[in-house]
Amino acid sequence: MGIVDDVNHAHPGYEGDKAAVLRRLARIEGQVRGLTRMVDQDTYCIDVLTQISATTKALQAVALTLLDDHLAHCVADAAARGGAEADQKIQEASDAIARLVRS
Repeated sequence: MGIVDDVNHAHPGYEGDKAAVLRRLARIEGQVRGLTRMVDQDTYCIDVLTQISATTKALQAVALTLLDDHLAHCVADAAARGGAEADQKIQEASDAIARLVRS
């Protein structure tokens, strides 16, 4: 399943957190621009690596928020209905967790 394969959903699970997620992503975008400036200005490697670690943790926090919302909304709703859709949603969540753990 791809990113654009979400046509079966009327509302994403993060709908209630959308503004907060967007704010966090905007901050992360600023962090990445800051990393670019640091490299452009020949900042000490360890300082750049420290900022990369902070940016990675911020992205992971957003991912966990989205995963939590997906489990509470999409997976829970599908599980309540049962059937093949429930199995699909559980597999999607499991695959997403596996991707997060590997990253």
